[in-house]
Amino acid sequence: MTEVERTLVKSPPELWELVDDRELMRRWAEELAGSAPSGEIEVAEREPGHRLAWRSGVGGADLSVELEIAEKGWGTSVSIRAAGPGAQPGVDAVLKRLLDELGSPSRRPFSRG
Repeated sequence: MTEVERTLVKSPPELWELVDDRELMRRWAEELAGSAPSGEIEVAEREPGHRLAWRSGVGGADLSVELEIAEKGWGTSVSIRAAGPGAQPGVDAVLKRLLDELGSPSRRPFSRG
């Protein structure tokens, strides 16, 4: 199992809103495995606002990913773990890049009222 942890300057609710998304889980699984996940994304554990774990390749469990967030000082501690035969070599670099993605400023268009 490979783990990467970092403190991001975003609130836990803001980060949870970003990560609690099946399309994001699918895209991350694809990046971690180096190819499209085989089968559906299965959420294995979900503690809203704190912990999310999922698997790709239901049945085969090609890849499992666990994400935890916790308030820490002026930011939020985020740890991501990935394991399984589906994880590509260099998965720690991919996990670091995914944390960079989470920590980047959100770009939302202004609404015209």
